[in-house]
Order: sequence, then structure tokens, then C-alpha cells
Amino acid sequence: MNTRTRLLPLAALATVSAACLLTLAGCATAPAPTVNYAAPPPPPPLPPVVVVAPPAAPVPLVPVPFDTAIINAATALFRNAGVDSMRVVVIDPLIDGVSGEQTTASRYIETRLKDIARDQFPKLDIRDFSSDNVSKAPLVLVGTFTGITLDNKTVGKPEAYRICLALADFSTNKIVAKGVARSMLDGVNSTPTPYFSDTPVWVKDQTVDAYIKTCQGTKVGDPIDPIYRDSIETATVISDAIVAYEKRNFREALELYARAVKAATGDQLRVHSGLYLANWKLGKKADAETAFGKIVDHGLAAQKLSVKFLFQPRSTDFWSDANVSGPYPIWLRQIATRVAKADSCLQIVGHTSRSGSEPVNDKLSLARAQNVKRRMDATVPTLASRTTATGVGYRENLVGSGADDLTDLQDRRVEFRMAKCAS
Repeated sequence: MNTRTRLLPLAALATVSAACLLTLAGCATAPAPTVNYAAPPPPPPLPPVVVVAPPAAPVPLVPVPFDTAIINAATALFRNAGVDSMRVVVIDPLIDGVSGEQTTASRYIETRLKDIARDQFPKLDIRDFSSDNVSKAPLVLVGTFTGITLDNKTVGKPEAYRICLALADFSTNKIVAKGVARSMLDGVNSTPTPYFSDTPVWVKDQTVDAYIKTCQGTKVGDPIDPIYRDSIETATVISDAIVAYEKRNFREALELYARAVKAATGDQLRVHSGLYLANWKLGKKADAETAFGKIVDHGLAAQKLSVKFLFQPRSTDFWSDANVSGPYPIWLRQIATRVAKADSCLQIVGHTSRSGSEPVNDKLSLARAQNVKRRMDATVPTLASRTTATGVGYRENLVGSGADDLTDLQDRRVEFRMAKCAS
């Protein structure tokens, strides 16, 4: 046979050899396990994702024109009261939330509240703030009107006014509605009314604080402040007395204040101050001095008495008009005499209004306090070692407008603070 015909091509030989090897390997080993390539079962479904939205930020109260702010606050208040049958409503006169004074602006708000209630909410029976009407367990409307900064603080120069209104239901002893708004400064007359302008001291005490708390420190459903609730009948007499004083019916005012002071809740600075003013206007100077002594006792018991000494501008001298500064010697005598009887020391703190630089006002407030100290020490020499004088400039302003007129008279005051004597 031809040799060439017996030889396979090299490539074919390699293929045959590989095939044989595969065959032999397959014979020598166990069959490979069957692999199941089916898709695995799907995983259990994930729980649905619940997206919780963050709580909505409260809508900022933007200052609006004065009359618009009154309408906004009043509408919210009366609409949220949920009155479905006739209810008696009385308005306890609104006050400044810092000083406790009634002002021309707060009186105007009261008038507008009555108009809005009568025109738009016929089931609200608006009546006078009197003892007889209060005895009917009515809805009592209280409110504050306060100068604030835009970040809602009462310290600093006012940039807006905050109106706070609340309805207190005396039949259930609950706050049933609130209304709040902010007013622009324009068009607002914050001058204190005549009684509050004339009063010799800052009349804010625990009873006035209770009124403010009833409006500013409550939410719907809260109980009425007990001090405010218990003193409301006396408040009606005080309100009548203030009206009589401002109508220059001083004798009637004196009778009403004398009636109020006899009540269980009559030991108030508004009452003692009213007795002082009415007696002074009637020329009863001895009785006026006695009444001022009661003012001093009340203030010292509370550890602070704020007296409105009016000074000449940029001066340590008292105002030269005798109609203003004439009773100052009586005030100083009563303060010195009654402090001397107390087993404590006294810090005399001078204040100024917000006009001029801070360093100048610091020096001026200290100098005014030192002037008052010298006068008291001259009246009762034993006080000299028990009194100190300090000044805080305008850092503790109550009004903060810097108007230097009747609207910020409270800022130009001298405070008397009881203190422990150094051993």
C-alpha cells in the first residue's frame, strides 16, 4: 500500500485523538449532576414606603395696617367661639401687655370690637362691663396691645404691635377662642389715657399680670386664670372709677375707689393709685399722702416699686412744672419713711428713654438715681448706709420708642428694689 495513502493529515489526527480522549474521560467518570437553571422564586415584596411630611411651619404674622389687624384678630376670635345661641359678651378693657396701661389705641380697639361683633355676629350680645352683667356668667373678652420687635420680643425698639384677644367663658371656666394679629406702627396712638398718664407708679401687679396671662399665656381649652377670675367683680368697679376720673368726676371716682379697696381682691396698685389721685385732685393732701404710703407698702411687699419721676431732658433735675413735680417731696418722704421701717436695704435704679447713645444714658440714669438717693438720705439720714444707686440706661425700657413724650413716660422712671443688707 502506498505509504502516503495510509497517513492521516495531522489536523485530522489531532481531532480524532481529542475525540478519543473525551470518550475515555467520559467512560472513566460518573455522569455530571443535572443543574437546574430555572429562575429562583421572587423575594417577598417590600413594605410600602410611607413618606411623612414635616410639620408645616406656622405662617408668620405679617404686620398689616392697624384697622386691618383689628378686623383679622376680631374675626378669628368671634368665628372660632362657636356660638350657636345668644350669649352675653362683656369686654374687660384692653391693656398694654408690658406696662398694663390703657392707651388711646387700646380704647379704639375696644370700639371696633363692639362694632364688628354687632355687625357680623348677631348672636353675641355685647353689654357693658359691669358687676350685674358679669354675674350672668358671660363670655368675657380680654386683650393686650403690645409693641414688639419683628421676632416677637418686647425688649428693644418696637417694629410692630401685637394684638392678642381671648374669650373666657365664665359658665365653663374655659378659654374658648383666641385671635391674634400684628399691626404696623403707622396710625397708632399709644398715648396712655388720662388716669394711666397721671398715676405716679407703674400699676402692673399680680392682678394685672393675671389679666395678661389670661390672654397671652393660654390656649383654647385652658382654665381661666384663678386670680383673674376671682378679681373680675372688683375690676368692674375699678373700670367705673377710671371712667369717672377721666371725666373729672373726682368725687365719684373717690367713692368708687373706696368701695373697691374694701373688696377681698381690692389690694391693688390701680386702686391705691386711684385713691391717691382722686384725693390729690380734690385738694385732700393728707389723705393723698396716706394713699401714697399704701402704694409704697404694696410695692415693697412685691420687692419692687416703680415711680414715675419726670426729669428735665438730659438733666438730673426734676421737671420744673409744679403741677407735675409738686408732689415729689411727698412721694420721697413716704418712700424713705416706710423703707426705714423695713428690715432690709434698698437699691435705687435709674432708667432713661431710648434717645441718645448708650454710654450717655448709662451715666444719666445713674446720676438721676443718685439725686433721688441724696434726697431720701436727707429726709431719713439713717438710710444713707442702706441705700445704693445704680443706672441701667434704656436697657430695661417698657415702651422703647424713644419718643420722649407721654407715650414713653414709663421709660423715664426710678425703681426701688428691696435687697438684703451686706453683713
